[in-house]
Amino acid sequence: MERDPFVLVLVDGDGMIFDEQFLKKGEQGGKEAAGLLWGSVRDYIRRENPELPSDIRIVTRIYANLKGLSEACYKAGLVERASLIEDFARGFTGSKQLFDYIDVGSGKDRADDKLTEIFKLHLYDCHCRHIIFGCSHDNGYARLLEDLLADKPTIKRVTLLEGVPFEKELAVLKKTYETTKFNTLFRTMKINLYHPPQPPPQIQYPPPPTATRTLSIPKTSLSPMATSWASTTAMSVPAHVASPPPNPKPAPSSVTISRNKYGQRVDPQILYDKNEVNRVKKIHMCNVHYLRRDCPYGDECSHDHKYKPSNNELTTLKYVARMTPCKFGTDCDDTKCIYGHRCPLSQPGSTECYFKENCRFDLEMHGIDTNVVKTVKVGSY
Repeated sequence: MERDPFVLVLVDGDGMIFDEQFLKKGEQGGKEAAGLLWGSVRDYIRRENPELPSDIRIVTRIYANLKGLSEACYKAGLVERASLIEDFARGFTGSKQLFDYIDVGSGKDRADDKLTEIFKLHLYDCHCRHIIFGCSHDNGYARLLEDLLADKPTIKRVTLLEGVPFEKELAVLKKTYETTKFNTLFRTMKINLYHPPQPPPQIQYPPPPTATRTLSIPKTSLSPMATSWASTTAMSVPAHVASPPPNPKPAPSSVTISRNKYGQRVDPQILYDKNEVNRVKKIHMCNVHYLRRDCPYGDECSHDHKYKPSNNELTTLKYVARMTPCKFGTDCDDTKCIYGHRCPLSQPGSTECYFKENCRFDLEMHGIDTNVVKTVKVGSY
């Protein structure tokens, strides 16, 4: 029982992506990253689990769709050519006997499914003394981790590894699980395939009222938004695509954007049905494909492109997409943008929010005045 103890490192490579300083070096970068990961894990185990043997073996499995990841990194400008990612994976795998960077191919949730099964397989393995789990980008893993909450001895054998900031449902679990972060090794921001639109017209607007975020739950009605919004916030886009949407096409000059007296973008309200929102989310339609018609992953996308939604389902999908904040906030000038430009749970004139300081939307995206005073024609200033 005491023979061959090991620490298992499991990483979802579609979202936990190594820093570009390693990726751009190809095979050599893979070797360097593997060496730094091995050293970081060794130091962590010695510091946090001194009861384990000092020479305990470190087994690492990284699962990713290499073709999709290669194209994403190339389009985002992280590497000079897409083939460098495969070179990186080859260097990582070849650097150490127990390190593997595994290509799962294209298909929805393939990396997720494999990681989940490997995690379950080794969780109660007497030889596996600890699991370091790299999944901070994907709320989908919260279900797996929540199932262990009643098993405190087992929870102590799991550490959550952070790359990009923990998604909301995973952040809640940080109070129960040990967490760590290996600085400079993994990216701390999702890959962004978005090319910024032209800046908004230089119109002098009065500054919006300033306020500080209030931590109390608002006394006003939460209509039309349901208070169970947290259950429907996961993006219906590939895990490796960051908001806002990738590669927007130039907007025709005849399209306008509505703005309030402060120059902040005001999108029309979408009526919704809570049960329909939950149902549509389970279909896993690709937001970018159905709402923008320009998903860069095509057939390699991990979300559904073949489903034929009704008009009502498309309207609900628009609502779901707006639960993810646009990185350009209220200044966004992209007429095709599908993401949110104000917090759906914030009332005009108030920065109070149901999710308090954990809201995904910035403070400036709360309390937005929804009265439209001007429509700006994009491309015709």
